[in-house]
Amino acid sequence: MAGHSKFKNIMHRKGAQDKKRSNLFSKLSREITVAAKMGTPDPDMNPRLRLAVNTAKAQSMPKDNIQRAIDKATAGDDENYEEVRYEGYGPGGSAIIVETLTDNRNRTATAVRTAFSKHGGNLGTEGSVAHGFERKGLIEYPASAGDEEKVLEAVMEAGADDLESDETGHTIWTEADALHQVASDLEKTLGEAENVKLAWKPNITVEMDEKGAGTLLKLIDVLDDDDDVQTVWGNYEISDEIMERLED
Repeated sequence: MAGHSKFKNIMHRKGAQDKKRSNLFSKLSREITVAAKMGTPDPDMNPRLRLAVNTAKAQSMPKDNIQRAIDKATAGDDENYEEVRYEGYGPGGSAIIVETLTDNRNRTATAVRTAFSKHGGNLGTEGSVAHGFERKGLIEYPASAGDEEKVLEAVMEAGADDLESDETGHTIWTEADALHQVASDLEKTLGEAENVKLAWKPNITVEMDEKGAGTLLKLIDVLDDDDDVQTVWGNYEISDEIMERLED
């Protein structure tokens, strides 16, 4: 069940990147508003909203901002966002899934397609790469939550599927429909998680060389910077050595 976590690498330093992005709070607010509109505005009664609020808290989003995003959903504003998923291939045969919340499909589709074409990739049809991923629940804890033995015991008691631990922290996988319950059970033992979200977990990863990795990371940065893009997932793997050279 335990093992070395490669997912943080796959996520392209997601945590560090998110905190630097000036548009992060607006993306989090959009997800909170959409989640509140789709169900009740009470996080305790709305699993998706609870996940959105927890993610916002983990990124140090102020409580006032979170409440404003929830209030916006109940105020009957005329902004209507829809979830659209884009799939395509990046450099080196990597597979990419882009999750968006948009109020203009044409604008978003054009921006995503342009990003792929300018960075060695091509946009495919829906379902073209998703078959190589599993829809899973993802829960992340820092190393300070406890040693591997303690976390493994909590994970087994909560009924999660898998645990990957390394010196940076713990990555826990669950079935998608069990995410809310497992996260709640783990919180009682390990405290609040750093990240709780639905994820696309690749069945097989692709090892990237330095040239392909450099182009791929530029593609992901461009996608991340788009206001409509909520999350970018991939099946790529980049060695620590290559990542260090690219960051120099």
